[in-house]
Amino acid sequence: MSQANLLEIFRFLWLVPLLLSLLGFFLSLWIIIPASTFSLLPLGVGAPELSPWLIVINAIALLLTVLVHNSWLSAIIFICSLLGLILSLLPLLQLPAANGKFTAEMTAVLGTDYLQAVPQALQNQMRPQPFAIADVFRGIPIKEVRIERGIIFANPDQVDLKLNLYRPPLTGKYPALIIIYGGAWREGNPDSYETYSSYMAAQGYSVIAIDYRHAPQYKFPAQLEDVKLAVQYIQDRADDFEVDTKRMAIMGRSAGGHLATLAAYQQNAFPFRAVVSYYGAVNLTKGYYDPPVPNPIDIQTVLQNFLGGTPEELPELYRQASPINYPRLNLPPSLLVYAGRDHLVQAKFGRQLYNKLKATDNRAVLLEIPWAEHAFDAVFFGVSNQLALYHTERFLAWALKSHQN
Repeated sequence: MSQANLLEIFRFLWLVPLLLSLLGFFLSLWIIIPASTFSLLPLGVGAPELSPWLIVINAIALLLTVLVHNSWLSAIIFICSLLGLILSLLPLLQLPAANGKFTAEMTAVLGTDYLQAVPQALQNQMRPQPFAIADVFRGIPIKEVRIERGIIFANPDQVDLKLNLYRPPLTGKYPALIIIYGGAWREGNPDSYETYSSYMAAQGYSVIAIDYRHAPQYKFPAQLEDVKLAVQYIQDRADDFEVDTKRMAIMGRSAGGHLATLAAYQQNAFPFRAVVSYYGAVNLTKGYYDPPVPNPIDIQTVLQNFLGGTPEELPELYRQASPINYPRLNLPPSLLVYAGRDHLVQAKFGRQLYNKLKATDNRAVLLEIPWAEHAFDAVFFGVSNQLALYHTERFLAWALKSHQN
């Protein structure tokens, strides 16, 4: 290669740090900027969760400024990379304080020795720390489990409702975790978040991910009725599914978290040992009148599709569909996990449910992740899900695997 060609190559090397700095800065901005539309929401969700990757990109761009001899270009690259690096560090800088707060909350509600009754062998299976930076880059290891998909459990209105079954490698009788997917009550299926279902099965649970009919074609309470059908079906086939019906919990995300809490808090509900809600809707009437800003999925339209009208038109139905109205004595312990920057289901509603549960003498744990956006756990190996997973599996072990429960 001639000297002229080499000079030509070096002349354009400044493009590398420039492009890296612009990319890193653009993506890092979404750690603090909320998504204004549904199409932009993946950026708002993913940026905080992939922040260690962004730290690397911004740091490399910063180091590569030495290749740029143009003073004004070098300044642009340096400023963009430095700002991007600062933004991308925000989740990790907040993580120790958030974990300390979560640990204090868990021990305050469940007891300082809440894991003592969980066999040590089972404790050893859980994640040893709330965050491992290596897992952001390599992924969270998951052992092989038995999976059966597409089991039809009901057929209301000629709609086949299906469930997926995830079980540990060895046959046995296991505590059960029923999982309900989100999707604004309008979409989704039991395959959603399958990595999470497989992970929990590998931890020694029979995990059953269930289906329900979707709005707007099917309005509430059809979805709650479908959850009840699934719970009954699981009880009837407990031996086939290797389910210990005396040790069952129900969990959901978003719309699924709403249905999980609603199902667990009903009068004459199945006696679940625990309920877990990840960013579930709580008060549908107030949620309608107090939407997030920005409002990327148009909450009012979502609720009208789900319930068939506005709160003025259907006040009683909105009341019936709101978990905030159901706390009473002797509910199952609740784990409520919310995202501090949620622009679909605002974290303040989770706090309201938490306070209502505490006021009625129920055990409730609230974990609010300050940097996270709605659906943060879609990035299974991300910063927020690692933190939430660490505490969730301990909560479930306490509720379902301890000798005293």
